[in-house]
Amino acid sequence: MFYSTLKIHTDSRPTFHDITPEVKALTDTAQINNGTILIYSQHTTCSVLIQEQSDDINYWGTQLILQDMVNVFEKIIPTCKTEGQYLHPGPIHIEIAQRERSEEPFWSLNTDAHLRSVLLGRSVTVPLVDGEVLLGEFGRIYFADFDQVRARDRIVHVLIQGE
Repeated sequence: MFYSTLKIHTDSRPTFHDITPEVKALTDTAQINNGTILIYSQHTTCSVLIQEQSDDINYWGTQLILQDMVNVFEKIIPTCKTEGQYLHPGPIHIEIAQRERSEEPFWSLNTDAHLRSVLLGRSVTVPLVDGEVLLGEFGRIYFADFDQVRARDRIVHVLIQGE
């Protein structure tokens, strides 16, 4: 078994980071040829997903297939823009966040990010066979941060099990 983490800095908009090269490098370091790779985010506004590599990007540098996903999410889970748009966060949550975590009230206006993360999930498991990460011809592993209220440093956990 092998464990490591990746540190990722995200912006105050939906961001996607292709972590495929880092995950593949960790499989070399782990010296495990056959097994499974678990890639997991502990952050409740983030997801780990497998998607096709899209060569085209928008002006922000976001691959078009990933921007298409954000656009679809905007239709079914609109971006939280003001208090009261969603039931969460309520006044008790805001008060506790300010008192116990020194958070700004507007930092809690990220309900959309929590809901998007739940739909996509916060982890993927990928087979490792004969030293190859089985992603298919175009598959890539992405870390997604849907939180639009502030930039942050995030941690991705990678656990490789096998022989």
